[in-house]
Amino acid sequence: MKILAVLYPGERAEEEHPEVLATAENVLGLRPFLAERGHEIVGTSDTGEEADAQLADAEVLITTPFWPLYLDEKRMERARKLKLVITAGVGSDHIDMEAAGRRGIRVTEVTDSNVVSVAEHNVMQILALVRNLIPGYQQAVAGRWDVAEVSRDAHDLEGKTVGLVGLGAIGARTALRLKGFDVRMLYYANHRRSPAEETTLGVKYARLDDLVAESDVICLALPLMAGSKALFDRERLNAMKPGSWLVNTARGAIVDTDALVAALESGHLAGYAGDTWYPEPAPADHPWRTMPRHAMTIHCSGMTIEAQRRIAAGVEEILRAHLEDQPLPSDYVLVDPASS
Repeated sequence: MKILAVLYPGERAEEEHPEVLATAENVLGLRPFLAERGHEIVGTSDTGEEADAQLADAEVLITTPFWPLYLDEKRMERARKLKLVITAGVGSDHIDMEAAGRRGIRVTEVTDSNVVSVAEHNVMQILALVRNLIPGYQQAVAGRWDVAEVSRDAHDLEGKTVGLVGLGAIGARTALRLKGFDVRMLYYANHRRSPAEETTLGVKYARLDDLVAESDVICLALPLMAGSKALFDRERLNAMKPGSWLVNTARGAIVDTDALVAALESGHLAGYAGDTWYPEPAPADHPWRTMPRHAMTIHCSGMTIEAQRRIAAGVEEILRAHLEDQPLPSDYVLVDPASS
C-alpha cells in the first residue's frame, strides 16, 4: 500500500531536526511503523503536479491545515485508489467533504491534538497587540529607544472586554487562560454552554452583533464553513469598537482580506494578529504581510513540538486501524460513507 504525506518542507530535517515531525522528510516518524508492515510512505511538500502524480496510486493521503493540499473533486477523480484522508491536525476545510462521501473516501482528523498550542498562541497574540509589542521589538532591532512612541499605543489587558467568537475546544481553553487577566469575557457560538460551564470558563453569552459592539478584543475560534466565510466583512469590521483589536487563528477566509487592510489603514482597528491566511502558504505579495498595525505569524500556532507528537500518535492510530481493517477511532472520523 502507498501512503502519500503532504507536509512542510524541511531540508535535512531527518538528520538535523528529527524532533520536527511534520515535515516531508520526517513524515511524522511513520517510516519504521509502515516499513515493518510492508507499506510505502512518500513525503512531499509539493502541492501541485508532483503531489497529483504521487496521489494517482496512493490509498491514503495525509495532509495538514498548516501546509494544505486542497483536495477537491477534480483531484479525487484522478486519485482512483484513494480510500482514506487523514488531516494531521485540526481543521479540514481544505477537503471537499461531500465529494469524498460520494466517492467512498473516508476523512479523518486528529481531534484535539493541537488545541492547547493554538489557545496559548491566541493569548500571546492578544497580549502582543494590546501591549504594542511589535513596535517595541522593532525599535530594539533598529537600535532605537523611543519609549513614548511605543507606550502611546500600549494598554493593560486587565479590565478589557474580550469577545470569543466560537467556544469549542480552542475557544474554551483560550477563555480559561484569559481568566487570570481579570477581563470581562463574552462569547458567541451556535450552541450555548451550560450555566455551569459558563461559570467555569468565566464567560457570558452574547449575540454576535452585541459582542462585536462591546468588545475591546475579539478572538476568532470557529471553523470555516458556509456561514463563517467572510463573517468579518467590511460592515462587521466597521461595527467593531474604534481602536479595538482582532485576533484570528481560526481560518484566514473568515475575515475579508481587503476590508481588513482598509480598517487598519484608516486606524479604525488598532491591530490585527493571527496565523491563518488565505490561500496558504500565503504568497509573498499577500497584502496582510505589509498592512499596518499587524502582528501576524505564518500558520504555526498548532505546530509546537508537543502538538506534533500528539498529531503523529493520532495519525498512527488511524493508520493502524485502517491497515488492520478495524473501525477507525470514532472521535477522529469526519466522513465515513460506509456508515451513511
